[in-house]
Amino acid sequence: MKGRLLIVDDEPHIVKTMSIGLTAFGYEVVAFQDAEAALREIDKDLFGAKEYDVAFIDLMMFPMNGITLMRELHRRMPDLTVVIITAHGTVDTAVAAMKLGAYDYLQKPFELKELTDFVERVMKSHAIQSASHATSEIITQNPTYLGVLRMAERVANSPLTVLIEGETGTGKELVADFIHTRSERAGKPIVKLNCAALSAELIESELFGHVKGAFTGALKDRVGRVEAANGGTLFLDEIGEIPLAMQAKLLRFLQSREFQRVGENETRFADVRIIAATNRNLEEAITRGEFREDLFYRLSGVRLLIPPLRLRREDIMPLAEAFVAGASKTPPEISEAVRTSLLEYDWRGNVRELENTMLRASVLAGNRRTIEFEDLPAHIGSRSADVIDYPAPEDGTAALRSLEEVERDYIAQVIRRTSSLEEAARVLKIDSATLWRKRKKYSL
Repeated sequence: MKGRLLIVDDEPHIVKTMSIGLTAFGYEVVAFQDAEAALREIDKDLFGAKEYDVAFIDLMMFPMNGITLMRELHRRMPDLTVVIITAHGTVDTAVAAMKLGAYDYLQKPFELKELTDFVERVMKSHAIQSASHATSEIITQNPTYLGVLRMAERVANSPLTVLIEGETGTGKELVADFIHTRSERAGKPIVKLNCAALSAELIESELFGHVKGAFTGALKDRVGRVEAANGGTLFLDEIGEIPLAMQAKLLRFLQSREFQRVGENETRFADVRIIAATNRNLEEAITRGEFREDLFYRLSGVRLLIPPLRLRREDIMPLAEAFVAGASKTPPEISEAVRTSLLEYDWRGNVRELENTMLRASVLAGNRRTIEFEDLPAHIGSRSADVIDYPAPEDGTAALRSLEEVERDYIAQVIRRTSSLEEAARVLKIDSATLWRKRKKYSL
């Protein structure tokens, strides 16, 4: 199955059409024509087979409307992606629902091809969001990361754009939420768009919206994420994946806060605060001609670099314990052998990899009171991922390595064995700025 879908709509033909069509395309579909009946069924088996990926909820239902149902579902399943089903006359209300937590809206009537394309896009975004952290709190004792958070708090109320940089899985979205909730816009929505989840053809429509007939498949007017975020924050994740042609249009919006829906001549205005994130080195992308230099500087009002988990070893166990606690009502203890393995591993997938590892270990531990070494994936506890075996030449002489390879491996070793970047810099007898540049150069 491609995923589990929940449909709640009081119109029988909508339920039937969506159920038959999406089942035929490989989805597991559970449908209801009554919101309260849906909640009763979900409460019976909340942690069983009926854990859903995406819910499609009709906006105008009685006695429980779609927004109330969405809130109830999010209370039970915080990671559920909700799409509002709406008719033409209630699009404005559907956009308001996005500000309250809905991912998107689907406008009736729709054709099967439109529906399946839409669901595929939503499922792709859901998969990306599901990989985000099980805890919505930022857990850190690391001095470098604490410095990043102090800077984030200082600029939260400013109009400056923020560029959050960091490897995949470090928690860039959590930092964006941190900034938004501490800003004067906290009462307004933070609307998120993962730029890597969309094709070049779709991204302009997703950002700015479109009018009916603007392109093939544009069967009705559509509000974009910029309008939905008006008054609040727009978070553009993986900004480095935006195509060059779209970068120019985004730059114009950043300069003026004015935009046009695709296929429309009317100029619109949106008051939004922009936070962007990337796991790419945008300066290198500029050199390769893949990213506009003027857009980079426009986005870089404030740059925040999130350190990878392998440079925050003091955070590994607090995070691991938080993930285990979130996975069970009676969380097991973590054995010393597991603690040692977690602390020695390099976590190339960062906090996201640690989360997945601990959720897996919690499941495998079952009813045992302790997570043991055998509950970990086989590669954790083996040699560090950045220790490279260089094959000996056939003539038996020692393998030769470049000075850069030797420097990278030694810096990585020192970082692993010290408790903070400041301590590592002292051991290496270099200043913190030099260490930062070398980490960036060697992707450490």
